[in-house]
Amino acid sequence: MVELSLLCPQDRVEVLSDALDALDALSVSVEDADAHTDAEQALFGEPGMPAPQDGWERSRVLALFASEDLADDAAQVLTAQDFFANCALLGVKDVPEQDWVRLTQTQFVPVEVTPEFWIVPSWHEPPAQARVVIRLDPGLAFGTGTHPTTRMCLRWIAGREAGASVTPGNRLVRVLDYGCGSGILAIGAAKFGARDIDAVDIDDDAVRATLANAQANGVLLRAGRPEAVSDVYQTVLANILATPLKVLAPLLWSRVAPGGSLVLAGILARQAQELTAAYAPYCELAVTDVEDGWVLMTAAR
Repeated sequence: MVELSLLCPQDRVEVLSDALDALDALSVSVEDADAHTDAEQALFGEPGMPAPQDGWERSRVLALFASEDLADDAAQVLTAQDFFANCALLGVKDVPEQDWVRLTQTQFVPVEVTPEFWIVPSWHEPPAQARVVIRLDPGLAFGTGTHPTTRMCLRWIAGREAGASVTPGNRLVRVLDYGCGSGILAIGAAKFGARDIDAVDIDDDAVRATLANAQANGVLLRAGRPEAVSDVYQTVLANILATPLKVLAPLLWSRVAPGGSLVLAGILARQAQELTAAYAPYCELAVTDVEDGWVLMTAAR
């Protein structure tokens, strides 16, 4: 394959991308031309906040072509167009053949939750010290164990298994994973003793991923849409984001059985007070874990 590289201002990215697609580019990608410099710009906003801008002031547009001739022809056509004004041709170069599957897999390694509890992709062997293992490969749904919010939830789940501080009413019995994504929290709950588990999500792909991942891990659970839930649970887990968690406060608390626990994640440390206020009419939330600027908040009924 051959890569054609172009430099353009923000207002030319879309027209250039469309033109490259029409010229039989195999793929088109866009990146900040000033990345890793003092002029680098943050393009994505924080959770619940709008993006600061629609695009970078200077973008590098990269197009892959099947041959050098196709890339050269595309460059000649584009540079002759009026819309190419203020744009520049950076060059054409060969892209070495690689095993892209293997390259992608190298980015995902076993993730430690606790010294004895690990999330392990299918192409890795579990570490020798792993006593509890969730087998999970990256997919369409959120939740591979690499994000702090997922790890904090799983650490909380692992802490329910044993220990004098865990009362019988606070052990994992009936569990609801609300916004299940890949199903990793529901699967983790099953690994640590839960036997009656519902996992729900508004995304049908997430429901399918949860069922597939549960089967791959040899655990039993039910997965479906949120509207199917009408019962109460000993443990209610919700790893989403602060804004939907605030909206869902009355619903989530209504699903917690007497003596049960509510576990919330997807919350930035600076958002903890907002969540405390949103849940104040129902319960007293407390921060019980912190990692990389994210917090885990829990409440007991």
